[in-house]
Amino acid sequence: MFRRMREDIDFIMKMDPAAHSRLEVILTYSGVHAVWFYRLAHQLYKRKWFTIARMISQFARFLTGIEIHPGAVIGKGLFIDHGMGVVIGETAIVGDYVVLYQGVTLGGTGKEKGKRHPTIGNHVLIATGAKVLGSLTVGDYAKIGAGSVVLKSVPPHSTVVGIPGRVVAIEGRRVDELDQVDLPDPISETVQMMQDRIELLERRLAALDANMAKSSR
Repeated sequence: MFRRMREDIDFIMKMDPAAHSRLEVILTYSGVHAVWFYRLAHQLYKRKWFTIARMISQFARFLTGIEIHPGAVIGKGLFIDHGMGVVIGETAIVGDYVVLYQGVTLGGTGKEKGKRHPTIGNHVLIATGAKVLGSLTVGDYAKIGAGSVVLKSVPPHSTVVGIPGRVVAIEGRRVDELDQVDLPDPISETVQMMQDRIELLERRLAALDANMAKSSR
């Protein structure tokens, strides 16, 4: 457990430019506090001490605003950045070195039984407010854009944006590891296409009106 705690701190120091020292991370990072409470609760949960495990997780939620069910399985180096409102469900599986921002939900749809929460691969980034729902898989090194709602499995090394979430092209340029904003927006692209189409139709109608006016003279 202590080895995992060191790995959590090391990953935060690597990923967060705002982290100035390990002591700062230990004392002030609510995300790491929530993960450590989870690791304790998870050990009790595996021993079928369910009530005590849930009590610890609820206490952690009260302190941090982050809810991690003790039944979830979480790998090493999870970084929950500005974690208020993060929810990780009971059957969720989270791989190694994953980054979650505030408001992320790894939840169920309410329809499944058994494995009903997502499986998140290694080195995945899930940006602010994204919802990943259901028994689906997010592949290694995937990125999920802010506010996206993911309802289908995501291939490795891909980027997903939108509601519902869909895989989008990066247009040949690299997305920075901590970049949760500079992503393609399929909604704005669709709106732009519609606007271009409307302008084309307006020009054609104007030309048709002009021809009709000439013919009537």
